[in-house]
Amino acid sequence: MKKAPDPVDRHVGHRVRVRRLLVGVSQEKLGDALGVTFQQIQKYEKGTNRISASRLRQIADMLGVPVNFFYEGAPRQDGTRGDEAAAEPTSDVSATDVFWTSQDLQLVRAFQRITDGQVRRRIISLVEAIGTGPDPSDATE
Repeated sequence: MKKAPDPVDRHVGHRVRVRRLLVGVSQEKLGDALGVTFQQIQKYEKGTNRISASRLRQIADMLGVPVNFFYEGAPRQDGTRGDEAAAEPTSDVSATDVFWTSQDLQLVRAFQRITDGQVRRRIISLVEAIGTGPDPSDATE
């Protein structure tokens, strides 16, 4: 029977995937840069195969983030997340719940291309207003 991936390995792999997609790098391109196959990148991202320290450093350099980026919010032995020990969450959505879908990544990439600061602020205000609006499940037909 196969052992399930360790939650930390899954978290690190997910963060690799999120960052890779955010910067627009394919699994094949990342694999080529690291000298591995895209299938190996898939296994890293799923947490099926652990990423060695030296390989994680290479990935961090390739994706333009510090190594600790991949551990932010990682689960701990006591069941808390790495960022919960220092402070209480300020909202019901934690930082690790963001970017789970391709739509989330698509929205962030599009937002990053907006250079006008005033337009960015207006979009944030719009999204916040929509997000705090009435719950669609409360609507009557």
